[in-house]
Amino acid sequence: MTSQAARRPESSGSAAHRSKITPEREQEFFDAVLDQIREHGYDAVTMEGVAASTRCSKSTLYRQWGTKPRFVAAALRSSPRARFAGIDTGSLAGDLRAAARLAGEWATRDTALLQALGHAVTQDPELARALREALVDPEIASLEEILRRGVERGEVAAGHPALPHVPAQIFGVLRARPVLEGRNADPEYVLAFVEAAVLPLLTPPGPGTPSTG
Repeated sequence: MTSQAARRPESSGSAAHRSKITPEREQEFFDAVLDQIREHGYDAVTMEGVAASTRCSKSTLYRQWGTKPRFVAAALRSSPRARFAGIDTGSLAGDLRAAARLAGEWATRDTALLQALGHAVTQDPELARALREALVDPEIASLEEILRRGVERGEVAAGHPALPHVPAQIFGVLRARPVLEGRNADPEYVLAFVEAAVLPLLTPPGPGTPSTG
């Protein structure tokens, strides 16, 4: 009983010590590690390097997160993306065009991060989960919501065989263009892809219907 009571102050003190990092300072660490991964690759980034760039002790990072994979996973989860979530133009075609433009706007940063983490996520399940939770799942859910509204409005049949593949098409073109052409998929490129390869399958234009908008 005495030993249990004696341990309580230590536990409380440890929690208090860990809580000294403010949310703003924590986000500074997260931004630093993700930026360094984009620039140098996952394997080249170290806890020591992040500590130096953010002017903190490496013991602070190790005490808070323990390992680099856990630190990076926390950084990914710190600001989950749902950038497609606010899209609602009133039509399926308009929503997909808006999603294409947005995807092209953030493709440079996100594609670099996805490519830099490519091998690491195959080796660390927690890192893979964090990557999906931060960069993949929220956007897929938003795209599926866009498609669901299109079905509800009668713009596309509920059983249309292309529906399940639309997220893969849009995510795929973001990853493919840097490999095939050595250039990022900018907003104009992604929009042109959606106009040429996605919309004709889902919403064939009727006579006199413009192909862009």
